Amino acid sequence: MPKLTKRTIDSLQAESKDFFVWDSQIAGFGVRVMPSGAKTYQAQYRAGGRTRRVSLGRHGKITVDEARRLAKDVMGSVAMGENPAEEIAQERRAPTVAALCDRFFQEHVQERCKASTQSEYRRALDLFIKPEIGSFKVVDVARKDIAALHHKHRAIPYQANRTLQVLSKMFNMAEVWGLRPDGSNPCRHVPKYREEKRERFLSRDELQRLGQTLADAERDGSESTFVIAAFRLLILTGCRLREIQTLRWDHITDVGLELPDTKTGARRIPLPVAARAVLSALPRTWGNPYVIEGKLPSTYVTDLQKPWRRIRDRAGLRNVRIHDLRHTYASNAVSSGMPIQMVGRLLGHSQIQTTMRYAHLADDPVRKAAEENADRLNLMVGVTTHRSASRRLAS
Repeated sequence: MPKLTKRTIDSLQAESKDFFVWDSQIAGFGVRVMPSGAKTYQAQYRAGGRTRRVSLGRHGKITVDEARRLAKDVMGSVAMGENPAEEIAQERRAPTVAALCDRFFQEHVQERCKASTQSEYRRALDLFIKPEIGSFKVVDVARKDIAALHHKHRAIPYQANRTLQVLSKMFNMAEVWGLRPDGSNPCRHVPKYREEKRERFLSRDELQRLGQTLADAERDGSESTFVIAAFRLLILTGCRLREIQTLRWDHITDVGLELPDTKTGARRIPLPVAARAVLSALPRTWGNPYVIEGKLPSTYVTDLQKPWRRIRDRAGLRNVRIHDLRHTYASNAVSSGMPIQMVGRLLGHSQIQTTMRYAHLADDPVRKAAEENADRLNLMVGVTTHRSASRRLAS
């Protein structure tokens, strides 16, 4: 075995089969000559009773001295009990992020998440994650990659944060499945963007306009009876959209609505007289279990957004979302003096912190009571009030 030099390697001629020429100075360091004439540097060793080889680079792309240094590194790692050839093979076999997305959706999201959540996850995976890092190896994704993806969508902070949540959960599952080391989630310490929470409540005048618009649409037939009923039920019960959209007749009992599966699990919702009146006025089609019937047999109305946009435009409420009807229900309850805990139970909140966004509205009845009490006391003590002074204090 000669010492491998550029001259000796250049002089090697290709044969009908590939062959190896080994270096005389470093055991296991050699060059492989392919029938095509291509020559690659190799580091060969034994591990687990098997001969393993690591390709170091192509002759001409790297020099003999560079290849010799790489071979020494490989042999050094072998002496430390490592198996570099197996690590390289695992890297090559490692799934891409796109493959992880598919497995995550099939084995976790579809099995553990509700339909609405599945839709949100699917959107984040297909529109934001796969196009950006889908070709990356799962093991190679670093925090900087996640931060760059998050930063790219800074103009839509809500979606950027939801995508970050999906990524974090997905890489947690990658650790569970053994695709990444424990504690290596690249989403850790990537700060979320600040989100402006929308708390749009309909005023008395806006509610009256909406009610009149619903009545007009029902009378002229521009919207279906079931669509009109859905929005009235949302106003009167404070339910989430999907809870009313998929409501079945067998969920309605003497106690109220007995929903077996909501965002926060099974839920019992009180059914006021006004809401029961809406339900009793609805026609029922034999064989269709749903209250808000769709056009096809045994279905419900799957799209209430389009009719809502028509109705809100007609009522002059162009910036109002369907979910704002739920906010309005809550704000009226709190403003009337109902305790926050009771409002949370009516809304089906699993945590009181969710309901606390309405806490400031509880000041209204307190302020009104204070004014009424002070007026009564003022009749007794005769304090003279000055409107201008009151305005200055208020400001």
